[in-house]
Amino acid sequence: MSTRLATGGRLIDRAAPLEFTFNGKRLRGYVGDTLASALLGAGQTLMGRSFKYHRPRGVVASGAEEPNALMSLGKGATLEPNQRATTTELFDGLEARSQNHWPSLEFDVGAINSKLSKYLPAGFYYKTFIHPRPLWKHLFEPVIRHSAGLGPAPTERDVDRYEHFYWHTDILIIGGGVAGLQAALSAAATGAQVTLIEQTAHWGGRAPVDGGTLDGETPEAWIAAALDKLRAAENVTLQSRTMGAGVYDHGYALAYERIKDHAPDPDAPRHRLWRIRTKQIITATGAIERPLSFAGNDLPGVMLASAVRDYAVNQGISPGDRTVVVTNNDDAYRTALALLDAGLSVPAVLDARDEATGALPEAVRARGVPIHCGTGIAATKGKAQVTGVTTCLQAGEGAALEMIPCDCVAMSGGWSPVVHLWSHCGGKLAWDAERLCFKPDPAKAPTGADGLPFVLPAGAASGISHLAAVLTDAAEAGALAAQRVGAEDMSSARPHPVPEVSAPEENAIAPVWLMPQGASIEKRGKMWLDYQNDVKVSDVQLAAREGFESVEHTKRYTTLGMATDQGKLSNINGLAVLAGALDADIPDVGTTTFRPPYTPISMGAIAGEARAEIFQPLRRTPMHAWNDANGADWEPVGQWRRPYCYLQPGETQEEAVAREVLATRNAVGLLDASTLGKLLVRGPDAGVFLDRLYTNMMSSLKPGRCRYGLMCNDNGFLMDDGVVARLDDQSFLCHTTTGGADHIHQHMEEWLQTEWWDLKVHVVNLTEQFAQIAVVGPQARQVLKALGGLDVSAEALPFMGWVDGTLAGHPVRVYRISFSGELSYEIAVPADQGRTLWDKILEIGAPMGMTPYGTEALHVLRAEKGFIMIGDETDGTVIPQDLGLDWAISKKKDDFLGKRAQSRSHMADPNRWKLVGLETLDASVLPDGAYVLGEGKNANGQRVTIGRVTSTYRSPTLKRGIAMGLVLHGPERMGEIVEVGLIGQGQVKARIVDPVFYDKAGEKQNV
Repeated sequence: MSTRLATGGRLIDRAAPLEFTFNGKRLRGYVGDTLASALLGAGQTLMGRSFKYHRPRGVVASGAEEPNALMSLGKGATLEPNQRATTTELFDGLEARSQNHWPSLEFDVGAINSKLSKYLPAGFYYKTFIHPRPLWKHLFEPVIRHSAGLGPAPTERDVDRYEHFYWHTDILIIGGGVAGLQAALSAAATGAQVTLIEQTAHWGGRAPVDGGTLDGETPEAWIAAALDKLRAAENVTLQSRTMGAGVYDHGYALAYERIKDHAPDPDAPRHRLWRIRTKQIITATGAIERPLSFAGNDLPGVMLASAVRDYAVNQGISPGDRTVVVTNNDDAYRTALALLDAGLSVPAVLDARDEATGALPEAVRARGVPIHCGTGIAATKGKAQVTGVTTCLQAGEGAALEMIPCDCVAMSGGWSPVVHLWSHCGGKLAWDAERLCFKPDPAKAPTGADGLPFVLPAGAASGISHLAAVLTDAAEAGALAAQRVGAEDMSSARPHPVPEVSAPEENAIAPVWLMPQGASIEKRGKMWLDYQNDVKVSDVQLAAREGFESVEHTKRYTTLGMATDQGKLSNINGLAVLAGALDADIPDVGTTTFRPPYTPISMGAIAGEARAEIFQPLRRTPMHAWNDANGADWEPVGQWRRPYCYLQPGETQEEAVAREVLATRNAVGLLDASTLGKLLVRGPDAGVFLDRLYTNMMSSLKPGRCRYGLMCNDNGFLMDDGVVARLDDQSFLCHTTTGGADHIHQHMEEWLQTEWWDLKVHVVNLTEQFAQIAVVGPQARQVLKALGGLDVSAEALPFMGWVDGTLAGHPVRVYRISFSGELSYEIAVPADQGRTLWDKILEIGAPMGMTPYGTEALHVLRAEKGFIMIGDETDGTVIPQDLGLDWAISKKKDDFLGKRAQSRSHMADPNRWKLVGLETLDASVLPDGAYVLGEGKNANGQRVTIGRVTSTYRSPTLKRGIAMGLVLHGPERMGEIVEVGLIGQGQVKARIVDPVFYDKAGEKQNV
């Protein structure tokens, strides 16, 4: 391969060579190269094959919009497919392989598809594989599945690690070009916390490449000075190699940081996903140059004019020794000038406009380059590389004018603002007829819960092109964002001074998408829109003729814009072709939906550290360390680990549980209840919302009071129970089971977002924000009195009440509720103070017999009182009526979730099993999973079952085995003796009794 270099290369250090391999061939690049620039520098223009027709593909862009040069990087456990060569920074030892070909890149048998293209039009797969149906499973489907995808999926376990990082800031600025820097300078002057992220390794965007001066200095000098000022500010965070991936409601954004991609380090994570909360977002994301559609515009060597300029100026790489520039706007002339400055040849500029005047075209003319106005490309020459272009008049169907030998074509169809992030959270677009692009519509900005805009576009991202206007717009955006967040120094909330800019103005862009505009489509060759998916101009026109007139339908029928670049290059051109086919204007056709992420992110980054043994988060309460150091015998409960019991030396589990139960019944017990779900439901319609979810009334609950509630799913089955506390007129705190917190939160959000979206309600999961400590037993009130700071007398805090105050100097909320039947207080305290308060309670309670108890003692205590446990007494088929909880179903409201389902015949069936207590005649403990047996046998010759045991324990209080179960006609069979057992393990005789074994009148909890 020949080396293709040009003079210059502002980012390259030629004194620092790097070696890498491409398809096993050892090549050389330099520090500052991307993989794409290093390959171009080595003369490697063929970099991959297209998906459908396996056509040869070379690099077409220089950034995240690249659709062609996708590589598999690494191998084995470090393999990462589908990585853009244009954004992959070169490092020593990098291993890259091209994709989507066999047996080799140069000779690919899949290229036969290109010869068969007329039989493989848009949507052919919807038509071809329908009949004959018997062939689908054994012929069509295996072939299609084998052909799907681009790079190979890794087969070995990923050895890298990934992180999630949580970040809060007042203002998030996405994009580190001159617009982002200028916006940051304005916002930072007010004292607001500013975070500026940039997806590349370099700051300043295109300004250093495009030239001009700022306050008489080069763009590089101005950028360096701006960075120095921002780095010196304590309220500014700068983060490069971090891509703004998505913008969501409520000021939430995701960013994707690449850490090891450019500098392998065994001790560092590969990628980091930033979860950002912010008050204002500025999208200074710039613009993307559009290609032009002409015959053969997909050949290696056909590139965006801006990309050609980037490679020449930034890396000193010659994409071609002779480059023809084809354009419909002034900006491409910058590329001609840059190539000439690099010592390369520009044989001609083909301008689709009738005339080319102004500073940039005149500067090119002055360098002796012919400019052919009203001219386009009729066809490109070459098979796997451009060797020349044939020109013709842009208008009409005239014959070819001349053939110009060249090895590179720099095309420019104008610029489209990067509006993706603006659109992610509902920002609408307006058509700019002057610049021929969609841009953010300030009148339809994304708004927050307060109805105020929280996303501001800045610079080129808002549809502005001239450098002076870009900087002015960005300065104003930064100042406005600071005003909206209420920055401390409001006197500084004004635009940062804009430097005096020297840069040529640009003339109007021509509305040209196809070259030549009037020629019959593909008369001279195929014109391409989506390079990766092989979508042609004729495919979009075919879709329109076949009735796919909606842009979303056309997208799916043709796969236009569904490649890994998500239409960044093909979108506007595809819309223009569709509009032309429908005889409509582009804004009338509309746009497809922009969805996050802006560019693909790794699955590892999405998962973070959730893998292997920590696939689910390891949740620990603030008292976890104390529990672990004091004999906790752990058991999994949801995603938590809770103490089953606290083992003392020489104790068995059964002995520990008995000790804990008796201590709680007779003195005072201490329970770490932090894992219970705590969902804050707030808003004007919070009461209405909870009335719809719970079986009983919650809207009638008074502030300061609690109520036990049941929640059913839409099939009427009991899914959770818990105590609801009303905090104020618009706020409720809903307690759930440990395993149900996340599920119930999702359940609430689903109904709010899909069915009851008109309710003004907000739900927040506060489970981990508070430690919760239960002090239980006859001495519980004395313990709290000894802690001091709060009146917990029966008069001041009655049963099912709550109060805010302090205990032992800690801010607390104390609930007078009981899951044991004893006098009980549950104390909620901020999580960071949970351990300290726990230690104080233990110290104060020690003389009164304070004993920590675990989940098994908790179960025994509640079973003695006949309290149900979700997951034990319920299995997804149980309704409240089965458990004798009819009293918890309101007669005052017309409806609740599941009520209508409970009126179905099988729900109202009098033969449903009902909750009872079970006592063995010999005082033994019934086995788990045992069935209650009836008379006779079923059709399989087995004993008829008339019930099942739901909970079974040895009661230290009653000194016998107790159990709860669901039994046919159970409440009507009190005192009846039944047989209970497991098949093949014998039966035990038990008496059906009341499920409340202890203190049925509830005197102990009401003292």
